[in-house]
Amino acid sequence: MTADHLPRGVQVGALAPDFALTDQRLRTTRLSDFSGRRLLIVFFPLTFTSVCGGELTRLRDELPDFAGADRAVVAISTDTSAVHRAFDEREFLGFPLLSDFWPHGAVASAYGVFDQRSGLALRGTFLIDGDGVVQWSTVEGIPQARSTDDYRAALAALPTDAARA
Repeated sequence: MTADHLPRGVQVGALAPDFALTDQRLRTTRLSDFSGRRLLIVFFPLTFTSVCGGELTRLRDELPDFAGADRAVVAISTDTSAVHRAFDEREFLGFPLLSDFWPHGAVASAYGVFDQRSGLALRGTFLIDGDGVVQWSTVEGIPQARSTDDYRAALAALPTDAARA
């Protein structure tokens, strides 16, 4: 899938679609849980693959840049919570891995990053502000790894709550 054939995803300036998904510990996580905080949502195709595993462990290794008092990160795939738990027990990620397994790909579809042909999420990344508005996004095909430098730049460009007041 080339970049010009990728879905556009949720547009910057739009309200982020709500979700309620189960994490690797079977806890329900909702978009509203992050109200007032910046949220980096990272969709990925499959947990136990080299590119996805590399992206997830890179996020873990650089987590202080993306998670803190005023910001958080979640990763979402169509894998089951049990698969996510096995990966997290091996890698100790420190952030929620959310299962979009059933209804299959519903949240990825709402964000415009579900690939009907493969049944997997594309590599969509969305930065949501504290009001639930999409401030930045990127969508890559399944084989292309993303750079955390792009996430860092997007976070840095987003005004702080104090600057918006």
